[in-house]
Order: sequence, then structure tokens, then C-alpha cells
Amino acid sequence: MKQPDCCLTLVFPKEMEEHMTDHLLEHPELASGFTTYEVEGHGQATVYHSVNERVRGRARKVKMEVVMAHEDAQALIGHFKEFLPSREIAYWIAPINEFGRFA
Repeated sequence: MKQPDCCLTLVFPKEMEEHMTDHLLEHPELASGFTTYEVEGHGQATVYHSVNERVRGRARKVKMEVVMAHEDAQALIGHFKEFLPSREIAYWIAPINEFGRFA
């Protein structure tokens, strides 16, 4: 197994959560594990999917984090761009100095 050295973060509309999650679960070779949680998106590029979101001025989003090797993160980004292209999916990669488990 490659040493994890980065965290790939993906943010996408709540409506895409099942599709994104199912896609990763069906392709464990892309990511051995990940964490998701609900967040709210703000800003000029935000697309609102309901009247409630427009009125509140924030969109329901899901943030997915995957700790992995940088080259695998690049491969996963390429995979999503090919199979799930969307301007509503944002991503970034941040370095991880250390990753481990307590036992």
C-alpha cells in the first residue's frame, strides 16, 4: 500500500451524494475509504437547487475527504472528470504530514 501523503477534498451538491458515494463504493480501487459530511455552500459560483436555498442564500452540499497518495488522488480526479463531469463539483488537494491509527 502506498503511503498517504495528501487529502483530496470534493464538494458537490447534496443531490449528488448517493451517486458519488455509490460510485466510490463500487470502485474500491479508487479509494480505500472516505469521509462525508453535510456543509453549506456560499458564493458567486454557487448553484441553488431549490427556492429555499435561494431565499437562505446558501446551498446544501456534501464534503468528501479521502486521505491517499498524491498520484492516486490525481487518478481519482481524472476518473471523476471523465465519468461524472460537473461544474458543480469542486476539489482541492492538501498535503498530509502524517497519517496513522492508534492501534
